[in-house]
Amino acid sequence: MRIATWNVNSVRQRIGHLCAYLKEVAPDALCLQEIKCLDEQFPRLEVEELGYNVETHGQKGFNGVAILSKRPFEVARGLPGDDADVQSRYVEAVIPTERGAVRVASIYLPNGNPPDTEKYPYKLAFMDRLIRHAKKLLEYEEPLVLAGDFNVIPEAIDAARPELWTGDALFLPQTREKYRELMALGFTDALRATSDAGGLYTFWDYQAGAWQKNNGIRIDHLLLSPQAADRLVSVEIDKSVRAKDKASDHTPIRIELAV
Repeated sequence: MRIATWNVNSVRQRIGHLCAYLKEVAPDALCLQEIKCLDEQFPRLEVEELGYNVETHGQKGFNGVAILSKRPFEVARGLPGDDADVQSRYVEAVIPTERGAVRVASIYLPNGNPPDTEKYPYKLAFMDRLIRHAKKLLEYEEPLVLAGDFNVIPEAIDAARPELWTGDALFLPQTREKYRELMALGFTDALRATSDAGGLYTFWDYQAGAWQKNNGIRIDHLLLSPQAADRLVSVEIDKSVRAKDKASDHTPIRIELAV
């Protein structure tokens, strides 16, 4: 089972790139972030024509997440824990396979910048909610994949120039501590389970020639429950997608599970 995640940075602007990726890579499930549209505005027909079921949790103009799957699936929208939170940042699917279901979440964790504004406490509170919810999901003892744009640089090796990020919400000690708290529940970072190499990035800013200089960071992650980690076959960053004309500033990353 091939599961990918991609911050598409406006699905209607990238529909050509999205359809090309679905044709070329043919993931069984694809988690999207920053679709930046209402549910009814998602280019559903184009995706369904390629054989995918579509579930969205959209929002006008920004945020928004979606899950595309070759198999029909059950869906739950929104991260529990704060009924007042109106931002669309979490959608969860239970996807059937021949050997039982796989649970997949598409997550767009808040950026949190600037850190001296209300945006950073919101980020940390969201992370606390995610930790509580993930702890409950782990009790099901099933293959679980938390996928998405976490807006967290876990370690210095995950940035080409970590010194540039020391004051950024993505790399602040409190952010990384919360991320480690999530991981300590029993999750495996899929990429780091297969490689400890540097230079593996999923995001390159549009500014200052970051892509051309490979001045990237790794903030898009696939976190695996023990039952999913046991089935991990491979991990790939589909870096070529970032090189396309009018590309998203993120590129897809995908795993293959033996299910």
